[in-house]
Amino acid sequence: MADFSYDALVFTPHDVDLSRSPLAGRIDAETYVLGAFNPGMTRLPNGNLLMMVRVAEALRHPIRDQQIHAIRWDEGEYKLDAWPLSLVDTSDPRKFMMRGGGWKVMALTSLSWLLPVELDAEGKTVVAVHYDRAIAPRTSYQCYGVEDARISHVDGRYYMTTCSVSPERHSTTLYTSDDALDWTLEGIVLDHQNKDMLIFEGKVAGKFWAQTRPLGDLYFAYPPEAEWRAGPSINLATSPDALHWKPYDRPGIRPHAKTMATARMGGGAPPVLAEVHGQQGWLSLWHGVEPSGVVGIYRTYWTLLDRDDPSKALATSDTPLLNPSPALCRPLEELMYVNDVVFTTGIADGGAHWIVASGEADLACRITHIPKAALG
Repeated sequence: MADFSYDALVFTPHDVDLSRSPLAGRIDAETYVLGAFNPGMTRLPNGNLLMMVRVAEALRHPIRDQQIHAIRWDEGEYKLDAWPLSLVDTSDPRKFMMRGGGWKVMALTSLSWLLPVELDAEGKTVVAVHYDRAIAPRTSYQCYGVEDARISHVDGRYYMTTCSVSPERHSTTLYTSDDALDWTLEGIVLDHQNKDMLIFEGKVAGKFWAQTRPLGDLYFAYPPEAEWRAGPSINLATSPDALHWKPYDRPGIRPHAKTMATARMGGGAPPVLAEVHGQQGWLSLWHGVEPSGVVGIYRTYWTLLDRDDPSKALATSDTPLLNPSPALCRPLEELMYVNDVVFTTGIADGGAHWIVASGEADLACRITHIPKAALG
């Protein structure tokens, strides 16, 4: 891993003012910030950086009277739903699973909304927190929350993908903006259980491109001698307008059979044009997950994709670019509920370095300055 000139947590649960939350005064239960993390990031017209922080607002006491409760948006109100403890599995602190039924069904004891946090040009200092521009559920397909923003700037317009969560579907939704502060919800662009959609920061042959990550419980095996491992991988899609997407015929980045460190993978930061050791292409930062415990170990890796055909990899590294950093979270030990997770969600050009935004331990926002020369 490279030596970083700057690597710090810049926004944590302690920095969120819940009295200004979209839920404030609208739910009959005490809540707290489970995490302020996984920030989409872009550069504003004024030169500052904007993080769109996922705030997971959780019930302080989800279990009471032998029932576990979840927060749900419903027609402009926030409600509490209750299930008997005998019907659920609470082994994962982020969610609870329904027992029986023949397939996986889950619910959350938190509801996520997006908080715009403005940083200085280098991403080191919070300049403003725009509570008045927060993005919260506003339609039935977002009733369990709006999660994990990714922001791309293409031809003078901002495009933000989010994961919208509901019993109806687990979908990708698109917001657009002229200034990255006032957003218009364009609706669903990818349907059920397609996460980590990242729109490239620029067009290829006049089309929008995106990385996607369809999920499922069934994957077909590669031949025994293949270099790839079956499982969740990064796919590609193209669009004429960023609203209507067609899956690309060739695969994107796939788990490699020689390592378990990337047994599961997904997109991280939106691909940006970059030059790495004389080769120009789309720099893609993505996460690889090594199976371990309940959640796994999340690390950030990089791949340089061909400028004209992003299904072709020009260069990649099996060495993590970013590892989880327990030292950064030591001041927040009393808030920690998972370990070994760094989840990169944004990138901006800082001149001689990349400014990289990540969620650390599903808890806080981490900014890292990575020298461009470190890629190799």
